[in-house]
Amino acid sequence: RELGVDLSKVSGTGPRGRVQKDDVNNYVKSALKAGPAAAASGAGIPQVPAVDFSQFGEIETVAMSKIAKLTAANMQRNWLNVPHVTQFDDADITELEAFRKTLKDEAEKRGVRVTPVAFLIKALATSLQANPEFNRSLAGDGEHYIQKHYCHIGMAVDTPRGLVVPVIKDADQKGIWDISAEIATLAASARDGKLKPSDMQGGCFTLSSLGAIGGNGFTPIVNSPEVGILGVSKSQIKPMWNGTEFAPRLMLPLALSYDHRVINGGDAGRFMTHLVKLLSDIRYLAL
Repeated sequence: RELGVDLSKVSGTGPRGRVQKDDVNNYVKSALKAGPAAAASGAGIPQVPAVDFSQFGEIETVAMSKIAKLTAANMQRNWLNVPHVTQFDDADITELEAFRKTLKDEAEKRGVRVTPVAFLIKALATSLQANPEFNRSLAGDGEHYIQKHYCHIGMAVDTPRGLVVPVIKDADQKGIWDISAEIATLAASARDGKLKPSDMQGGCFTLSSLGAIGGNGFTPIVNSPEVGILGVSKSQIKPMWNGTEFAPRLMLPLALSYDHRVINGGDAGRFMTHLVKLLSDIRYLAL
């Protein structure tokens, strides 16, 4: 009990298989020695057998960066512990893009580049306010959840050193200009390897945008202890029926992954519907 040992896992060497003090001590010693290996294998999941790739051709063994190793460990932990569900939808951002382009002159005067990501972050912050279920985290005891009354949005940034997620603090209280300026500052710090730990802490929800790279869609992994993440792919012009005819519209693919322990399908449906509504008509962001 003092060592936190589950006796059902200890093999006893005493009379009739009785567990003795030495058996417990030996079990703890073995567990400590096997600790790192067990963690690396993923909570008892059998490891993939090692392969000698040199038998097939020339190879090179390259050390992973610290960020890459941390990302790999976090992704494995999140995937093993979070029951994921992913929901898909498209947002009509035709009008949003038209409005964004009208801001070009003003953006140049301010020295700020306004990207679609700024609108996405603002829309996510507004959606979190309207759907507080997504602004929660499961408590450690598994019997309570933490309701957050602040709104910080993380944004995944691909850097030469690996993937990092700086956080836009109090995104619900900021406008598009402020968010755009903060995105530029944090992204530059991320690429230069100058992010502080505090720049990457406190996120309530994460945005992962691959729009500049391409692809029709992907299923992002929840960044635990957050309960939701939005994956955004490349927008495309598609023919959409407007009631009388097909018209070309700019459609943005969205993929919402969520922790099914905290979020149910109805919560996710309402969140996605609200988000799509905001992106399709940004006037709702002013309400």
